[in-house]
Amino acid sequence: MRVATAVIASFDNSGAVMIYIANLLVAFVAALHVYFLTLEMFLWTKPLGLRTFGNTLAKAQDSAVLAANQGLYNGFLAAGLAWGLLHPVAGVGFQIKVFFLVCVIVAGLYGGYSVSKRIVMVQALPAAVALGLLLVA
Repeated sequence: MRVATAVIASFDNSGAVMIYIANLLVAFVAALHVYFLTLEMFLWTKPLGLRTFGNTLAKAQDSAVLAANQGLYNGFLAAGLAWGLLHPVAGVGFQIKVFFLVCVIVAGLYGGYSVSKRIVMVQALPAAVALGLLLVA
């Protein structure tokens, strides 16, 4: 009887585990976007920023204002995902997370099309996996 109860309890908790994992991935995507914000707003013309984006110092200096603007938008994506994770009403938080994950996916796909295919793997794919898990959970 205890085994049956444990099995039933594990099925009951599987939804909670999936939500937990999905939320961890959402938090990971948010953290990535805080990192992108930092690279684009503060490190664009520094050695790490230059290496990450393959820019020369002159090119980075010429595009620093645009990069900072792009970094700010990445910060908004991170803030939206954090808002969804922290919202006290689970249903509303779910909707917020879905919206911002879709925004991240669209931004990643456009970046992959317009800048570098690598952006799809770094930005869109983690968000798509998080969205998939969130929808399944």
